[in-house]
Amino acid sequence: MSDLNVAARRVVVHGRVQGVFFRDSTRRRAQAAGVTGWVRNNPDGTVEAWLEGAPEAVDDLTAWIRDGGPSRAEVRRVEAEPAEPQGHGSFKVRH
Repeated sequence: MSDLNVAARRVVVHGRVQGVFFRDSTRRRAQAAGVTGWVRNNPDGTVEAWLEGAPEAVDDLTAWIRDGGPSRAEVRRVEAEPAEPQGHGSFKVRH
């Protein structure tokens, strides 16, 4: 995939998003969609993700997050900002 066909986005999710399988669900969806990057819990209770891949795949994963993510999550607000691709080779849960 050339750099022109790669989108990157940093996403921060606010709400009841830790302890509800948000990271693992995001990882599984990202891997299925061919999106690379990472997801982690932050000390302030948010979940942060870095998404890279085909623009439509990154858009779809961001939309799933905005729509509430996994069924047990309660997403109250999502901050999503474009970023420069970093060339991640896979999608990982960071601890």
